[in-house]
Amino acid sequence: MTSSAVVPNHIAIVMDGNGRWATKRFLPRLAGHKQGVSSLKRCVKACAVRGVSVLTVFAFSSENWQRPADEVSGLMDLLVMAIASEVQQLKRDGVRLRFVGDRSGLSEKVVAGLAQAEADTKGNTRLTLNVCFNYGGRWDIVQAAESLRVMGKPVTEESLGAAMAMAHVPDPDLFIRTGGEQRISNFLLWQSAYSEFYFSDSLWPEFDEAALDQAIQAYQRRERRFGKTSGQLSVEAERSISD
Repeated sequence: MTSSAVVPNHIAIVMDGNGRWATKRFLPRLAGHKQGVSSLKRCVKACAVRGVSVLTVFAFSSENWQRPADEVSGLMDLLVMAIASEVQQLKRDGVRLRFVGDRSGLSEKVVAGLAQAEADTKGNTRLTLNVCFNYGGRWDIVQAAESLRVMGKPVTEESLGAAMAMAHVPDPDLFIRTGGEQRISNFLLWQSAYSEFYFSDSLWPEFDEAALDQAIQAYQRRERRFGKTSGQLSVEAERSISD
């Protein structure tokens, strides 16, 4: 039993390849990140049209602080500018914006911008866009465990999951990474336990609607068993039809 024509409810994307896209064109790496913002805008619209409920993207990892200082500074400025220029359109399009990650290392200007963007779009329900910024999967697990310790609660699979930074949305059904690399790079370690993985050779600025459709079609050909057998899934499907 495959996923048939079911569209994944939650898609997560590692948007890899911005720097390489720019380098191939003899442009500064920041130009690639700017082009990557355009690709993200295109992807958000495409997901909304296709009926995806949640889109989560890896914008800046906790390891990205190791990059050259001018690139990091440029990314911070780009984030602020993107928020200022795009939030109203996202609001009109019914997109709720959520920023996920450790805000303690960000400037007051950036933190204020994130909070305002979330407040401006909190009433939207068409699509939830999670932007993981200064995020790491290991950080997420540690902060969840620490919050339980502080509250004196036992650590169980259920309690830890509820304390995760992504607890406000279901786990991703489809996990996409662009840029040709085949690793998850500390992204959604807990949440991707049963995600279907799809690796694209397209650099992120080149990832268009057709590439998204290819990823969704690959997902629809998968059999999602969640530890069960194909036979069990067939029986359950028959029961649901008869009911």
